[in-house]
Amino acid sequence: MKSLLEKTSNKLVDAFLKNKIITPIPSKFTRKLKEAQKLRVLCESKIKYPVIGFKAAGTGIPLIKKFKEKEPFYASVYKRNFLKSGKKVKINRSTLGIELEVCYKIKKSFFSSKGSITMKNISRFISHMAPCIEVVGYRQRKKGITSFGDLCSDFGANVKFLLGSVKKYKKLNIGNLKTNIANKKINQSVNGNTNTVYINPLNSLRFVLKKVKKDRINLNKDFWVFTGSSVGVVPIKGKGLYIGKIEKLGTVKALIN
Repeated sequence: MKSLLEKTSNKLVDAFLKNKIITPIPSKFTRKLKEAQKLRVLCESKIKYPVIGFKAAGTGIPLIKKFKEKEPFYASVYKRNFLKSGKKVKINRSTLGIELEVCYKIKKSFFSSKGSITMKNISRFISHMAPCIEVVGYRQRKKGITSFGDLCSDFGANVKFLLGSVKKYKKLNIGNLKTNIANKKINQSVNGNTNTVYINPLNSLRFVLKKVKKDRINLNKDFWVFTGSSVGVVPIKGKGLYIGKIEKLGTVKALIN
C-alpha cells in the first residue's frame, strides 16, 4: 500500500508534468514547513527534467514573522520553466501573481568549495546578475497563502521564470535599489525596493547556497539563484505585457496570456 505522502507526491508530480490543476492536497502537508519540505523533496526527486537553479521563497521578513517561521525556504527551478524575457506565460485561476527579483548566476566551482559561505567571500562564486520575473501559483484549485507550507509543498509555487538583461557581476548597493513592475495597458504599477528581500538579495543568495551545500546537492554546472521578490506578490489584474525594472540592473518583460 502506498503511503499518503507517496500518493500526494504522485498527484503533484503528474500535475507538474501535464500542466494541470488538481484538488487541494491534504492540509497535513502544508500546515508546517517541515512536512511541506518532505513533500517538495520527494516530488522533486521524481522529476527528470534538468534543474537550472534554485529559488528563495518567503524572503519578506514581515511574512516570516506573520507565519511564525525562522527563515525562508528554497526549491528547485527546472529548465522547462525558464524563459527569455518577453515570452508568453499562460495563467489560470490558481495563479497567485507576479514577482520581480534579482537573480545571480553561480559558478560550478561553488560545488567543490570548502568552508563556510559569508557575505565577504560570496562574490567569488558569482559570475553574472540579472533582473527576473517569476510568475507564482499553485497546481491546485486554491487561492491565497495561509502558511509557507502552502507554497513550499507545491514546488515552491514557481510557475515560470523570465530572465532579463544579463550583466557581469559587479558590486552594487544591492540592498537599496528601487524597483517597479507595471502593465501600462491596464494602468497597473507597483513600486518596490531590494531592501525587502531578506535584508538584501545577496543575503538571500547566501541563504540558498548554504542550504544547497548542507543538502549535498551538486549540479556539476553553473546555475541560477532567484533571490525573492522586491515587490511582494503582485496580483495579475489583467493580461498583457508586464515590464519589471530594477535600478542599475535593467529590465525584464513577461507577456501574460
